[in-house]
Amino acid sequence: MIGRLMTMTTQPGRGGELADVLLKVAERLRGFSGCEIYLISQDTAAPDTVHVTEVWRDDASAQAALAAPPPADGLAPSDVLALLSAPPYRTDVTVLGGVGVPTDGLP
Repeated sequence: MIGRLMTMTTQPGRGGELADVLLKVAERLRGFSGCEIYLISQDTAAPDTVHVTEVWRDDASAQAALAAPPPADGLAPSDVLALLSAPPYRTDVTVLGGVGVPTDGLP
């Protein structure tokens, strides 16, 4: 399993808007093959900062989600990027376990 920790900072006052867009993305990923966790959170002290915590079965599953065509509602990666004041910061991690993480396939 792989994980990704994403930190995104929006243009001033648009953190809630970004969180709403990402929550819609999360809803579409519900049941997507290989997506184990897709958690959206907003920084309490800096509400224009939104974090995404992802856990995927493997990198191929994460790449398939990124390559999937945009849904009929029109939300696309460009919609997220348009809200940001800087490029997102991404940290790749190896998932070792924890609460809420499936135990099959872990080291």
